[in-house]
Amino acid sequence: MAQLVPDFEREHPGVHIRVQQIPWSAAHEKLLTAHVGDALPDMAAMGNTWIPEMVTLGALAPLDSLARRSPDMDSTGHFPGIWATNVVDGGLYGIPWYVDTRVLFYRRDILARAGYTRMPETWAEWRQAMHAVTRAMGPHHYAIYVPFNEWPPQVILGLQAGSPLITPDARGAFADSSFARAFDFLVSLYRDGLAPPVSNTEVANLYQEFARGTFAMYITGPWNIGEFRRRLPAELQQSWTTAPLPGPTGPASGVSLAGGCSLVIFRASRHAAIAWELMRYLSRPDVQVKFYRLTGDLPARREAWSDTTLANDREAQAFRIELGRAVPTPMIPEWEEVTTRIMDQTEAVVRGGVPPSRALTALDRDVDHLLERRRYLLARRAAGSR
Repeated sequence: MAQLVPDFEREHPGVHIRVQQIPWSAAHEKLLTAHVGDALPDMAAMGNTWIPEMVTLGALAPLDSLARRSPDMDSTGHFPGIWATNVVDGGLYGIPWYVDTRVLFYRRDILARAGYTRMPETWAEWRQAMHAVTRAMGPHHYAIYVPFNEWPPQVILGLQAGSPLITPDARGAFADSSFARAFDFLVSLYRDGLAPPVSNTEVANLYQEFARGTFAMYITGPWNIGEFRRRLPAELQQSWTTAPLPGPTGPASGVSLAGGCSLVIFRASRHAAIAWELMRYLSRPDVQVKFYRLTGDLPARREAWSDTTLANDREAQAFRIELGRAVPTPMIPEWEEVTTRIMDQTEAVVRGGVPPSRALTALDRDVDHLLERRRYLLARRAAGSR
């Protein structure tokens, strides 16, 4: 970011942008504290799952009128699922800056040894391939690494199966048949010895284990393209690649998460006009390509993907396909807390031997409790509209 700002300042004489860096691990709480203390900056980069919470708090400025006056800042140049994460109750509150979703990273050589020249496209074929991998690799080797304390796999599989995750009347939908089907698929990976029953803290170096062939597949995000290229041995660089996620019935059902980072303007900003100009600058396709080259973060603007840097990147292409299928997680402020409960119940099944049906019933109960106030507000809103 610090390398992009000087060009903007040269285009806007007299304007000085002060950049403050905050670690992701501290950003959410720091922004909430700043809101309470009336100390927010003019604008920020924000994980798009935080936007509903910030809208509920009244912290974000609506951007609809600004976007209508800026033809280059409408939804047409963005991936639909990513754009949707910035729309709350019909209002626009953020502009996608860089995008994130999940795909499969896998060892092509191991899959070939198991008799597959490409990644399967349906759940049934995927399971068969994973069984073939474990037979080919032998004891103490696994087809896939799915840490039970990472929530995206459970959520992705649920979305692929057609689950809403949260019902329109703010209740958990995890015990329903669609999510239950997805959860059973996930649990079967541990039960059948296809995935090690571990958390991500129990694998000291996932890149080393991937290189050793301890596991052949991993569902992860775009930041790992650079990590795999830096951390895997030179002799393995042609032995791995990425693929869109298989779906229950094929590619069309192989959806993934609409994640990433958005740019927002805070309602209390005294420099909203220049903040908007900075957002327009950072959204330009040429600037997004430059940012990708600096960081490896994938561009939000689809025009940027025609640049040869990305068009010729073999591993990035799976992300481009998956971004076209990406769908938002439920647009509720409590989503971060919901994901914690999902991970808790997954561990209860994998480690504690709790039956999946009982775990999902408990998950719905926990989520219903989390969303109690939301149901109250929805009921009041419905009563007021009558």
